[in-house]
Amino acid sequence: MATQSYGARAAADAGDDADVRGAGWLAFAGILLGIAGTWSVIDGILALANSKVYGVYHSYVFSDLRTWGWIALFLGIALLLAAFAIFAGSQFARWFGIIAASVNAIGQLAWIPVYPWWGLMLFAIDIAVIYGLAVYGGQNLRDA
Repeated sequence: MATQSYGARAAADAGDDADVRGAGWLAFAGILLGIAGTWSVIDGILALANSKVYGVYHSYVFSDLRTWGWIALFLGIALLLAAFAIFAGSQFARWFGIIAASVNAIGQLAWIPVYPWWGLMLFAIDIAVIYGLAVYGGQNLRDA
């Protein structure tokens, strides 16, 4: 009899540990979405302003620097909205965050010819966000 109550208590404690770990991943994903969104907005503004940050002789996947500036700006705004939605705790935020991070990951892969390390770094951030939201975003996000 005592073993059953101990087993039930241990199972409950293990569930609490999983919830804490999931909450950490959700906070991590929300913060990284905010950081990636902020940097994408800055990249977009710099590209639209014809800043000297971007070289003249870079080749783009399609179009020109101004088009990629608008793409980066819109992706950054979507990432920032997803970050705010994650912290608001709606279930829609999980899927919106996964979709926004996936589209941004594809955009960052297209940005690699211009700035390879920057594009790969933001691609890795997007993959970590997708993992955190896909694995820990379900019940934990509803409980937040």
